[in-house]
Amino acid sequence: MPMASETQSVLEKISGEYYSLTSSEKKTADYVLSHLGETQFMSISELAEACDVAEATISRFCRRLEYKGYNAFKLAIANAAAQRGRFDNPLSGEVVSEDSTEDICRKLLTAHTEAMRQTMDVLSNDAVCRAADLLESADKVLCMGQGGSMLMANEAAHLFSTATNKFFAVSDAHIQAMTATMMGEEDVILYFSYSGATLDMMETLKLAQEQGGKVILVTRFPNSPGSALADVVLQIGGNESPLQAGSVAARIAQMYLLDVLFSEFSRRNLEACRQNRKNAQKPEREMFTAICASCGKEATVPFKPREDRPVYCSECFAKMKG
Repeated sequence: MPMASETQSVLEKISGEYYSLTSSEKKTADYVLSHLGETQFMSISELAEACDVAEATISRFCRRLEYKGYNAFKLAIANAAAQRGRFDNPLSGEVVSEDSTEDICRKLLTAHTEAMRQTMDVLSNDAVCRAADLLESADKVLCMGQGGSMLMANEAAHLFSTATNKFFAVSDAHIQAMTATMMGEEDVILYFSYSGATLDMMETLKLAQEQGGKVILVTRFPNSPGSALADVVLQIGGNESPLQAGSVAARIAQMYLLDVLFSEFSRRNLEACRQNRKNAQKPEREMFTAICASCGKEATVPFKPREDRPVYCSECFAKMKG
């Protein structure tokens, strides 16, 4: 499913390579992602000055993204800007003060749909299958994240609990680390992190690795530090600056991926999942044993019998009704 490099958008390339860039190249990437509309009209000298880097850094940055030169890079930026309509505004969907409520609805719909499309483009079928293999064979699955990503971890634990009883959410960073030290080789961590580079996450994944536990990382950046510690990396879409606090579009991309992963897991054990969901929706009623006041036979009833009220078996009760 992942797109070939020549068909990837420039934004997808920047996001995918971000943690492989030098510090100067990251400054360039941050500026481009935050000033998409302006960048397409800049000369190489102007972009270098705006990023406070040398022109040679801009040229090296373009080659890193597999563009033959700066002009090819600018053309890719212009195409990305035209397709997405996003310019120098930190709000998803280019919401501006003059927008009506209808405009906002349409723009955010476009941004959120685009986040799912990007996820479909970069997500690997093989990675989804390998992740499902780990989840299927795991003794227990620990769903983790930090900040807003922990909301996704809670959602994952809740969603999978409708199909199996081995998924658990662990929210506190200290408890995450403690839990990782007690993992077995058949245990799995499902970690959500947009950046794939938070310090608490790195500590937890290192501890899990030392114990022989398996790690599935959901992130935007496949070359992030956390990816090096994961057994399977599931990449999401949602193009935003790596310095921007989590957006709704990024959450929607994670939700889309989570739904894909859950569907792959469920289809392998379809009947068992259906039965588990049925049991979860209709909990078994407690039944009580009593003696029928009419025929004297033992009867099972869905309420606790009382000494001051007669109890009848189903046959005698039906006769009385008739």
